[in-house]
Amino acid sequence: MKKVLLFTLVLFLSISAFAQTQKIGYVDSQTIMAQYSGAIKAQSDLEAIVAEWNTTIENMKKDYQRIVTDYNKKLPKMDEKAKKSATQDLAKREQEIVKYQQQKFGQGGEIYIKQEELLKPVRDKVKKAIAEVAKEEKMKFVFDKTGDAFLLFADSEFDITFKVLDKLKRGK
Repeated sequence: MKKVLLFTLVLFLSISAFAQTQKIGYVDSQTIMAQYSGAIKAQSDLEAIVAEWNTTIENMKKDYQRIVTDYNKKLPKMDEKAKKSATQDLAKREQEIVKYQQQKFGQGGEIYIKQEELLKPVRDKVKKAIAEVAKEEKMKFVFDKTGDAFLLFADSEFDITFKVLDKLKRGK
């Protein structure tokens, strides 16, 4: 019993001593992404692409509505063959709209590809800046304050967010 108690005490003291010698810091990645010009530009570029796609979808819908209105006006005068052809055309156009939306915004759609294409270089720069600041500050660990599960308490003394932002803004 004494051996277990002694071992536990030595283990606790070792862990405690190790923890006291390690410098730990944290960043707020939301603040970095909101203030870093590279991230702002990437987000703006992505929003412009999304706006263009949304405009295309709206135009497709307006065109579809125009054709539906025209179809409804001509319906009483159409024979069965013309009705069938027109309804097939309407169904085809509706499917094209849905297909375009899925292609752009659906699971695995172009939005995710564009987002990765535009934001990956930004994330890589941010990670590099964090690593450099952590090295300069002789930190062994850096957490992201943004995720609640990752950090439950942080003393602002160890916040390196603005040092990372400064490094990014200076372009180093």
